[in-house]
Amino acid sequence: MSTAPKSQVLKMADLAVYQEGSVVSRQITKAEAGNVTLFAFDAGQELSEHTAPFDALAHVLDGEAEISISGKAYALSAGDAIVMPANEPHAVRASKKFKMLLTMIRA
Repeated sequence: MSTAPKSQVLKMADLAVYQEGSVVSRQITKAEAGNVTLFAFDAGQELSEHTAPFDALAHVLDGEAEISISGKAYALSAGDAIVMPANEPHAVRASKKFKMLLTMIRA
């Protein structure tokens, strides 16, 4: 998992490639205050319910996903974004293949 070079234009959706039956992740940048990670989910793949100690913004770049937060399901498609609040259980499931940019805010 390498970090993308700084100070260049990035074609975000092209930085992670779909892989059959998998979830692929690529860290774009990491700092003490937070990080940005790109995910590519094959259809039907998921991250099971979990919590995180920090707020996170999930921005769907391509495809469709269902993101559940504290038991409530949200349908998202390309261009949509949602905040996953700190310490609230959440899960992510690919309704179709999808890519998301996840920004974790630690401070």
